[in-house]
Amino acid sequence: MNKLVKLIFLALVVAGCQPGGTDSRGVVIARVHDDYLYESDIRRLVPENLSRLDSIAFVRNYTDQWIKTRLMIRQAEKNLTDRQLNFDRQLEDYKNSLIIYQYETELVRQKLDTLVTEEEIEKYYHDHLADFELKENIVKVQYVILNKEEELEGKFKELFFLPDSIAADSLEFYSKLYEVPYFLDTATWVSFDDLLSTIPIETYNQELFLKGHRFISLSDDRFVYLLKFVDFRIKNDISPLDFRRNDIRDIIINKRKVDLVKKLRADIYKQAILNKDFEVYY
Repeated sequence: MNKLVKLIFLALVVAGCQPGGTDSRGVVIARVHDDYLYESDIRRLVPENLSRLDSIAFVRNYTDQWIKTRLMIRQAEKNLTDRQLNFDRQLEDYKNSLIIYQYETELVRQKLDTLVTEEEIEKYYHDHLADFELKENIVKVQYVILNKEEELEGKFKELFFLPDSIAADSLEFYSKLYEVPYFLDTATWVSFDDLLSTIPIETYNQELFLKGHRFISLSDDRFVYLLKFVDFRIKNDISPLDFRRNDIRDIIINKRKVDLVKKLRADIYKQAILNKDFEVYY
């Protein structure tokens, strides 16, 4: 990198961007009042994988931003009072916050119980039903996407109308056999809007569409789309537990984190009282 950086600064000199000489710290690249930017300050910042031209552009841009920042700092220092410029208290508070956060994070990592039972999930769901109102329409759906040229529509339509107990296995077998895209997981709820990004369904009223369709076949210039809606829930209904199970698990674990940290702080305080580690003079 040292050789590359020297070439960069040589190129800048040739381009008319003359460094400002040298001093005890090395080659001076720029100056703003009494602040100096040195070649050594930039050398370690230039990414290894840049080309020569990109490296020159990087140095120019960094230098320009450094100058603008230093000018703003100088202007601020001229116009703010000494009290406004005293950041000792803020820096101390920030440092203390980081120390506490790091300690609490490590404690949570070591002691947090992340095992959430199905009973806990179900209880939370039933205790907080009002919190699980759907914000969108969701569906359980099966679909395949067929190439028009292969003339497989008739065969796959027959598969969709088989009894549910054998339809899924048959659809999966023939989808793999003919290498067609498919989705057959009827245990998973899918956002209807997300489905529309894959299947070009045109509807101006999703609710009426879902209430009026179980199986649909549609096509565009290249593909035939076959879909069967197994179940659906309408926006503003209560969300099915299956759709929010992972969210509820996260909520429960996050509550445990909060409770664990609260207990930690309370225990430290109680122990400090017993040890007479602090006194209050008022």
